[in-house]
Amino acid sequence: MKKLFAALTAAAAFAGLPSLAAAAPADPQATEAVKAMLDAMQVRQMMASSFVEMEKTMPAVMRAQVVGVIEADPTLSPAKKQEALARAEKMLPGVAQAVSRVFRDPALVDEMLAEMVPLYAKHFTTAEIRELTAFYGTPLGRKMMATMPKLSAESMALSQKLVTPRLGKLMQDVMKDAQQP
Repeated sequence: MKKLFAALTAAAAFAGLPSLAAAAPADPQATEAVKAMLDAMQVRQMMASSFVEMEKTMPAVMRAQVVGVIEADPTLSPAKKQEALARAEKMLPGVAQAVSRVFRDPALVDEMLAEMVPLYAKHFTTAEIRELTAFYGTPLGRKMMATMPKLSAESMALSQKLVTPRLGKLMQDVMKDAQQP
């Protein structure tokens, strides 16, 4: 049961979230330029919208992952699989609520924005950042940013649809190979 909860929690924590590596501090001009760009991009609002979309899809994503793991386990009898699925169904709402609390923590967005400043400054010059800021200030730039949460959610659903069966097959193959001497 604890392993199942840990798997659910890990799946929830990492599903759809990008990996952000800490970057070196940016120079003051680049820092200010990135902050202006992030404001023009309305990143704070986009993150909030993305989190709302993730909250909507997270239970289905977690359920699909857990079902895939349980169904792919050749060591479980059909009855044991049903028991494991029933336990997972009881745990999923609590895990989804815990994930929602993480997404709704206002400090999360602040921390992510603080990490994004040196990240953008690492990959773009101050002049490029200013060009991006100008673009994101245009109607097309604003439309792009407003559409990104929905596009991300739809992309995640498509990825889940395409990846889950493949991962299930892979896990079955790995489990089969692990049982062979």
